[in-house]
Amino acid sequence: MSIIIYIAVMAGVTYLIRMIPFTLFRKKIKSPFFRGFLYYIPYAVLSAMTIPAIFYSTGNMTTSLIGTAVAVALAYFKFPLIVVALAASAAAFIAGLFI
Repeated sequence: MSIIIYIAVMAGVTYLIRMIPFTLFRKKIKSPFFRGFLYYIPYAVLSAMTIPAIFYSTGNMTTSLIGTAVAVALAYFKFPLIVVALAASAAAFIAGLFI
């Protein structure tokens, strides 16, 4: 029975988080500052969730740094996302074999 309560609470919280902006902001947001602030929120949240996971995923900081360096270099040269992800994973794996 308690699992049903947990699921109901999670569903309610998720619904409220998605519903509140629609009820508070009925008109189009015209403030350039506030629009700019809202524009960068997804990038900031994604970075805050991803960066720690990158450095603690392998259990070895050196392999994480090597994989990150490969990913940053390939992303800088505008390679496709799948290439960047696979190359970074392969670099971290190969570095782990030698360390």
